[in-house]
Amino acid sequence: MVPVILEPTSDNIARCAECLRRGLPVAFPTETVYGLACDARSEAAVGEVYRLKRRPPSNPLIAHVTDAAMAKRVVIGWDKRADRLAELFWPGPLAMIFTRRSEICALSVGGRTSVAVRVPAHPVALQLIAAFGSPLSAPSANRSGRVSPTTAAHVAEEFADAPDLLILDGGPCDVGLESTVLDLSRARPMILRPGAIGVADLEPIVGAVAVPSIGGQSSSPGTSASHYAPETPTALVEEADLAARLASATSRLAVLAFAGTPVSAPHELFAMPRHASAYAQLLYATLRRADASGAESVLIVAPSERGGIWDAAHDRIRRAAAKRGRLA
Repeated sequence: MVPVILEPTSDNIARCAECLRRGLPVAFPTETVYGLACDARSEAAVGEVYRLKRRPPSNPLIAHVTDAAMAKRVVIGWDKRADRLAELFWPGPLAMIFTRRSEICALSVGGRTSVAVRVPAHPVALQLIAAFGSPLSAPSANRSGRVSPTTAAHVAEEFADAPDLLILDGGPCDVGLESTVLDLSRARPMILRPGAIGVADLEPIVGAVAVPSIGGQSSSPGTSASHYAPETPTALVEEADLAARLASATSRLAVLAFAGTPVSAPHELFAMPRHASAYAQLLYATLRRADASGAESVLIVAPSERGGIWDAAHDRIRRAAAKRGRLA
């Protein structure tokens, strides 16, 4: 038996909302990646998501809401900056961190006093939250540290051993990378996780924004040094060094690089588009295909492009290649 993939009909959304009320997790689509939803108020329900994902309990979850009004019910410190950000970027791939109210259970945020909230820009996600009637805590719907899912099939592959899991199929995710996480609970706003909404989008509204370097787990999910990682040993390589790496390889490599990059047998090219949003949308799906190709290792050719969602893509591929024991 495998997890059940459901068309997002009104009856199936109601069925999933009832599962959530019974403390069972449900996988659902957002514009960023697929999430594994649970009742944000229930420690038992949140605990089941952590168990199913094999997620460290210190790694917080984002609370997904239908609108700013629902967000204000569960956070403290909402201000004019938040109003403007919500007006411009919600629904959308921006999570904002505030002090949490007690309605959001402590387990869902790793015992912290803060919580990240966002309004996803996917009609199925919004319908599910509305049918449930309260915020849903949700990490990405994959085993902890692995490559995030951007299709319902990816979720089913990840949780093949969870036959009772219901998955609402909303098609491929439009953005393909997790949301920007902006901490508004501190004196100087800080981007804890880069995403489609970048510094240039945020600073006209909130002023100077701090951006931490890649490192350990913070009050944002997805910020451990190794994350979004294939099972196959993975390394970053500069384009100028690729030919030498391929020539010296003693086994078959899977190469994730721009379309047209010269890669000859026995190695295999997993071609990526040059447009920023298309690259982001396809990154995880392509990493998954490379991981499943049977290659001895995966080489990711680092794009030279920077700014906007390229910065988020660089963040994800650095973390994908950071696992201890991977190729240098």
